[in-house]
Amino acid sequence: MDQGNKLYVGNLPYSVDQTKLQALFEVFGELTEVVVISDRFSGKSKGFGFVTFKNAADAEKALKEMNEKEVDGRKLMVSVARPKKEFKERKSF
Repeated sequence: MDQGNKLYVGNLPYSVDQTKLQALFEVFGELTEVVVISDRFSGKSKGFGFVTFKNAADAEKALKEMNEKEVDGRKLMVSVARPKKEFKERKSF
């Protein structure tokens, strides 16, 4: 999978779940994955998520159209997702 197909979607209203996030972005092309990140303890949204498009052209179109678009009173922050950094072990003394 090309990383350019995956978009980070930040500043999501807490009312947006995976179904609503999918509805917001599927108008730009075929999605292969939609994830809203939630707190593992409370289950509540952390206010960001990721959408992955089948092709990069659709992702680019969605990025241009959706960045700073207002949804439920909040401006979305959309960018190309960066690869997850490796977690470094903490040294104990």
